[in-house]
Amino acid sequence: MTDQVPLRWGEKPYHSLDYALRQQFGEKIYKLTLSTGCTCPNRDGTLGTGGCIFCSAGGSGEFAASPALPVARQIAQSKALLAGKRPVRRYIAYFQSYTNTYGPVERLEPIFVEAISHPEIAVLSIATRPDCLGEEILDLLERLNRRKPVWIELGLQTIHENTAAFIRRGYALSCYEEAVERLRERGISVITHVILGLPGETLPHMLDTVRYVNRLPVSGIKLQLLHILKNTDLAQFYARHPFPVFSLEEYVQTIVACLEICRPDLVIHRLTGDGPKDLLLAPLWSSSKRHVLNTIHNTLRLKNTWQSRLWLPDSAPNQTLNGGDSHV
Repeated sequence: MTDQVPLRWGEKPYHSLDYALRQQFGEKIYKLTLSTGCTCPNRDGTLGTGGCIFCSAGGSGEFAASPALPVARQIAQSKALLAGKRPVRRYIAYFQSYTNTYGPVERLEPIFVEAISHPEIAVLSIATRPDCLGEEILDLLERLNRRKPVWIELGLQTIHENTAAFIRRGYALSCYEEAVERLRERGISVITHVILGLPGETLPHMLDTVRYVNRLPVSGIKLQLLHILKNTDLAQFYARHPFPVFSLEEYVQTIVACLEICRPDLVIHRLTGDGPKDLLLAPLWSSSKRHVLNTIHNTLRLKNTWQSRLWLPDSAPNQTLNGGDSHV
């Protein structure tokens, strides 16, 4: 555990992505959301046809540029959406929707090379699944990483097998672990997605998932509030079997508890999320992302707490990885 002296990463009591980017590049960098046009093995019949239970028709990429456009046009389109922000010289090319390594190398390589070759792109970030990282893809990522930093974002969501089965994640925890190790062996940074508020999971379940991530060689974590979106299987389940969703106060307290046990070098890429307002069914308070973040920051200040305050380097999950009593 760290000494009881508040740690600060720039202006915040947690290791924010903005702070990490400023330390690495010396300036503000914004993210451009792009698309490879890939589908997902959880949608094309390989593993299933409905995707993960919470996944929308856009594959969690509703804010991404159109995959029908060439990468240079996607970049220009995404930059135009940031026109009202302060001047920016460099960006992260973020391929977000669906599974962006789920395709032949011959098709994916030109897409990624075009993105990483763009003079204003500083980082290539690719969202994918751990079961879609074959040797040829890993070789490609390693080559790209020699040119500019490559980040791979993996959707773990939870370590609890009952929950993973309910959300139709479609791969075992061992698959995720193997993917992390193979990526890190090649010097590629890994960012892990965790969803907070999944049906049947209590705070101890969620903290166990964060402790698990702490123990692996990942560089960053995204803590994502569960959104219930229209036209998803989760929305249908919620209509038939309403389950508790976070209030703002409950979510903020959960985020604070997660941050307190995160190791100090773990970069916090996300503390919430803002699903499309026209699709969001619950929790409706989450549509005001700025208010949610301000509430988190104010709560950290009022509680005089910070990332890693309760971190134990050798801590392990208290529950077994088979999910304990996490189920619906």
